[in-house]
Amino acid sequence: MPTDHKHSTILEVAREAGASKTSVSRYFGGERARLSRELQCRIADASRRLGYRPNQMARGLKGGRSRLLGMLVADIRNPFSVAVMHGVEQACREHGLSLLVCNTDNDPAQERAHLALLASYRVEGLVINAAGSPDRELQALVEQGMPLVMLDRELGEVEAEVVGLDNARALDLALDHLQAQGYGELLYLSEPPEQASPRQARLKRFQQGVAARGLAGEAYCQPLDEQEALHCTIGDFLACPGTTPRALLCANGKATLAATRALQAHGARLGDTGLLGIDELDWCALVGPGITTLAQPTEAIGRAAVECLMRRRESGNHTTPSRRVHFQASLIPRGSTCR
Repeated sequence: MPTDHKHSTILEVAREAGASKTSVSRYFGGERARLSRELQCRIADASRRLGYRPNQMARGLKGGRSRLLGMLVADIRNPFSVAVMHGVEQACREHGLSLLVCNTDNDPAQERAHLALLASYRVEGLVINAAGSPDRELQALVEQGMPLVMLDRELGEVEAEVVGLDNARALDLALDHLQAQGYGELLYLSEPPEQASPRQARLKRFQQGVAARGLAGEAYCQPLDEQEALHCTIGDFLACPGTTPRALLCANGKATLAATRALQAHGARLGDTGLLGIDELDWCALVGPGITTLAQPTEAIGRAAVECLMRRRESGNHTTPSRRVHFQASLIPRGSTCR
């Protein structure tokens, strides 16, 4: 008679499968390769009939391995974060791991609380898209042997792998494209760069790039939800006397959306006024003649973060030097940069 699913035990699975308790434990503990194919099938069929699910938390407490990875996200509403998270989750699944995700809403206090929570679950590694500067908390985890990967954003005091976009190359690609399309005056739109290293790197490369190419460029680096100030800045940029074609260069998807709304409010025609955004979003192909973007390989970035964690975990986290893994953006030209 089938056992009540709520109370199925590993011993009952062993009896149902005609196997030893040790074999069932190996099957659910990541050692399936040590069992014959026929024995694996019997255990799988028995556990399915009984509705058995291993208690992963208890296994982690007993064996020192929780089979959990933690991910700290600065803003879970950000399309970049969602896309990278998908790559992380896919890689976790392939490694037999589960993913715990915490959203900080760009709140440093919430970030510290979530770090403590993830550590209490004994996660085997952390992927961190930092909102603030939790250097002390993260360095303490590193010293305890916790593998860390910084996603997109770096913290100077923490010894950890960093996986993200090659920001300098991405800005060069954007500036080369805009210049080739005939745009000579550029307005760069970004959120405040102080707490995010990618924003700092992109702003610095923009300033260097316009100077090196002989372009005219200015930067607006303010909270993008202050729409009145943003609309006034873009309006002044469009109305400034001159004959050189103008373009907006957006540091991320949020800036691209804000710029698109502002241009529509001012009645600007995309193409006559150029628009290029970093991050490919689904709606970019649907607005007007389409918005030119630089697409990040988000799936590859997420997977690489997990591979870095696995490599550090297997090496003991001490003998492997930290690396910087940078991916290249891909230009997707559309009508917004076609004069």
